Amino acid sequence: MTMQIGVAKIRITLTEECLGTSSNNPDIHSEFIASKAPDAPSRAEEIASIGTEKAMEKAITIFPTFENGEPLIWDYQFRGFIKEATSMLARIEGSEASRLQAHRKICDGLIFVHPRKIALLSPNEKSVKDQMGLCTRPLRGQTAQGERISLATSETVPAGTFFDIAIEIPKLKAKKDDATGKKEPVVDLEKLIYEVLDYGSRRGLLQWRNSGKGTFSWKLIEEEAKSEKASKKK
Repeated sequence: MTMQIGVAKIRITLTEECLGTSSNNPDIHSEFIASKAPDAPSRAEEIASIGTEKAMEKAITIFPTFENGEPLIWDYQFRGFIKEATSMLARIEGSEASRLQAHRKICDGLIFVHPRKIALLSPNEKSVKDQMGLCTRPLRGQTAQGERISLATSETVPAGTFFDIAIEIPKLKAKKDDATGKKEPVVDLEKLIYEVLDYGSRRGLLQWRNSGKGTFSWKLIEEEAKSEKASKKK
C-alpha cells in the first residue's frame, strides 16, 4: 500500500510583531508549587525581597533560542495554530474546515510541520536577536477579592520577520457520493491548509493574538509530492 503525501514549503512573514510564550524562569514548576504552601510569602513580599527588576525578569515570557542566541519557534506551536484555526473556520458555512469531522484528530495525527526548530529570520539579513523588543500590557482578572489588574511583559520579534516551514499534507481516502456514484475525498486537506494560512492574516500567532499581534502573510515557495510505502500486516 502506498500513501500519497504532499509537501508544501511555505514562507510566513509577520505583518505585526509577535510575542514570545516561553517562561524566563527555569524553576517555574518548583516555584509554582512553593507558592501554594501555607507559609509562602506574598507577591509583594517577594518583589520587596528581590527587587522589581529581578521580579520582572522572572515574569517575562521569551522566545526559545538556538545556541547562538537567535530566536526560534517550535513546530508544535505552529501545529497548534493550525488546529485552533481549523476549529474556528469549521464554524463558517462553505469553508473546507466545515466539512471536516474530528478535526482535532486529523490535525494532531496527520498534519506535520518541519523543521522541529523553526528559525526566525530577518529580511535585511541582520540578526533578529538584535532587533527584538519588549511588549508590556495590562491583564484584567476577576478574583474573589474583585477585579485585579496586573502587567505582563513578553519579548517580541518585529514585523517583517519571516520563517520557512514544510507542511506534510496527506491525501484523505475517497468516499462514494450516493447521488453521483463518484468517489471524492471527504476533505481536501491541501485546500484546508491554505484556508488556515489565509486565516493567519486576521488571527495571528502565539501570545496576545486577540490584539492583532502575530498576524502574517504567506506564500508558497515550493510544492512537491512524495509517496510512502506502508507495511501491510498479513
